[in-house]
Amino acid sequence: MNRPEPNLTPEVEFGAVDRLFDVTGLRVFIPGGYGAIGEATAWAFARRGAAVAIAGRDGSRAQAFAKRLLDHGATAVGLELDARYPDRIAKVSESVAEALGGIDVLVNCVGIQKEQALLEVTEDAFDEIYQINLKSAMFLAQSVARQQIAQGKGGRQIHLLSVRSQLALRGRGYSGYCATKGGLAMLVKQHAMELAPHNITVNGVAPTFIQSERIRNHLEREDFRNFILERNPLGRIGEPVEVVGQIIAFAAPAGSYMTGQIVFVDGGVTASQ
Repeated sequence: MNRPEPNLTPEVEFGAVDRLFDVTGLRVFIPGGYGAIGEATAWAFARRGAAVAIAGRDGSRAQAFAKRLLDHGATAVGLELDARYPDRIAKVSESVAEALGGIDVLVNCVGIQKEQALLEVTEDAFDEIYQINLKSAMFLAQSVARQQIAQGKGGRQIHLLSVRSQLALRGRGYSGYCATKGGLAMLVKQHAMELAPHNITVNGVAPTFIQSERIRNHLEREDFRNFILERNPLGRIGEPVEVVGQIIAFAAPAGSYMTGQIVFVDGGVTASQ
C-alpha cells in the first residue's frame, strides 16, 4: 500500500512571524553605550521594551544617559567601565547581571581610533588601540558568556566592527584600527563556534562612516568628505539608527539562525571594492 510522504515543510506560524523583531523583556548590556551608535542602540532597545545597562569609561556620562532613559519610562542603569582591564570588565558584567537579573544580549560598542602613519606608529598608541578594540572584546565576550551559560537560556553577542575589518584605506594611518577590527572579525567567528553548543549566537555589525561627533574632523575637510561620498554607492553618510536595525535583528528572534556572521552596513562600499 502506497502512503503519501509526509510534508516536511512546516506551517507558517503567525505568532512566530509577529515576534520576529520583538525584544521585549530582553536584558541588554551595551558597553560604549553613550557613543553615537551606542546611544541609538540603547534607545531602540529601551523603546521596544528591553532593559538596558550602559557602561563606559566616563561613569557620570553613562549614569546621566541611563537617567534620560529612565525618565522616558525605560528600565536602565549606568555604570563606569574602563574596558582596558579584564578584571574590571568581569566586575561590571557581574554588576549588570545583578542589576538586570541577568544578561541576554551583549552589544559591544567599545572602540577607538588613533590615526598614525605607518612610519610614525608608536608602541603606546598601538597597544591602546589593541587593548580597547580587540582585547576588551575578548574579555567582554568571556564575562558575558559566563553569565549566559550559567543562566542556561542561550543568548546573543553582537560586536560593532567597521568596514576596516575588511578594507584598508589609502593615504591614511589606519594600521592599528584595521588590524584590531580585522582581528575582531575572526574573534566573532571563533566565539560563534565555541558558544554554539550553549545556544549563544555571536555576530558582528560593520558600518562605514556614520554621522557622529566622532567624525566631525573628517566631515569638516571638504576633500575627505567628498572622497567619502564619491566612494559610497548610495552617495551619503549613514545615520546611527540605520545601523541599529541590524543589531535589533541579531538580538531578536529574527536572528536566531545566524551566527559567526559580519553584516556590513555601509551604503554598498564593501560591495564595490
